[in-house]
Amino acid sequence: MDSEKILDEIGEIYTPLSTECKQEFIACSKIKAFKRGEVVIREKQFSKKAYLIMKGCARAYYLKDGKDISDWFTFENQFMASVVSFFSDAPSPHYVEFVEDSVVLEFSKDTVEKLSSKHHDFERFISKVVTETMLGLCERLYTIQFNKAEDRYKHLLNIYPDITQRIPLTHIASYLGITLETLSRIRGLKNPI
Repeated sequence: MDSEKILDEIGEIYTPLSTECKQEFIACSKIKAFKRGEVVIREKQFSKKAYLIMKGCARAYYLKDGKDISDWFTFENQFMASVVSFFSDAPSPHYVEFVEDSVVLEFSKDTVEKLSSKHHDFERFISKVVTETMLGLCERLYTIQFNKAEDRYKHLLNIYPDITQRIPLTHIASYLGITLETLSRIRGLKNPI
């Protein structure tokens, strides 16, 4: 996979990176492959790694009373990390698992700090990534608090039209804050979108 091409695509989404910055970012990163079901971060672990997904998808989830609750999903050209641990030197409240066989660009917090201090375009880039992540989490919280289950599902399909082909329904149900039975009922309705 072509890391520079991926960074160009990412730059179109967030903000472009200079050629020099892209080359340094690639030099400080590693391309890694993970198998479906592989957990790379566990609850209470400290994590200073983040992943730009080049191919595949991942999810972050909690365990509450032994129950698995998906908190967010990431797909191609998106970032996955234990945000709390990565940015605040605290143990992760999440697990991070790859849901499909995936290829990622793995980088460290040290890389982010080094490139941010050297390249203003990278600093802007990371700021936009963090802002988009936080806005997405705020939107999810609002949706769960104020929308009916059917509307939550429609909203998710608007964002990720092929999510039901890529993420198991049990994970989607827990992400939406509903039971698998409720999700099955909603999916059985005519024209859910």
